[in-house]
Amino acid sequence: MEHQHTPYGVTETETEAAAEARRLITEAYQSERQAPTFYRDDSPVPAYGNTPPVRQDDRRIVPAWAAGIAVASIGVGAGLTGIGCGAWLVLQGLASVTLTSVLMGTLPFAALAMVATAVGGAISKARAATSQTTNVYTGAVTYTATHNTSHGMFVRTRNDIRP
Repeated sequence: MEHQHTPYGVTETETEAAAEARRLITEAYQSERQAPTFYRDDSPVPAYGNTPPVRQDDRRIVPAWAAGIAVASIGVGAGLTGIGCGAWLVLQGLASVTLTSVLMGTLPFAALAMVATAVGGAISKARAATSQTTNVYTGAVTYTATHNTSHGMFVRTRNDIRP
């Protein structure tokens, strides 16, 4: 009789292990058989005419994750449809652009830029007028005459400075 070591330190023989395995397999198959996977209707079919309906119970259960994905996909689809409609409207507007509409659209921005430039120029002039100081030079002034000479086709300029 050979003993087998299990993860919990309990030893059992091969026959005991085989019996336990058989029991587990049988138990697994029995738990699967509880829900039938098919339905056979043995009621008699009429000789002629329509077949009467047979009640078939629907016991499907939708998992929460599947319902969540379905709701999310509907929301994403609706949102993307709205974005697509908005893009279509914008592109339709851009397709009908004329020079007049562009000028009328940019006119407020040009007017705002012109006002900003005028205000900035006025502030600059006002600041320059108040902060300018007068420098008075009291030293001797010397005047020098300048004589420029140019020669020929290839011009050479010569500046002579004389006192």
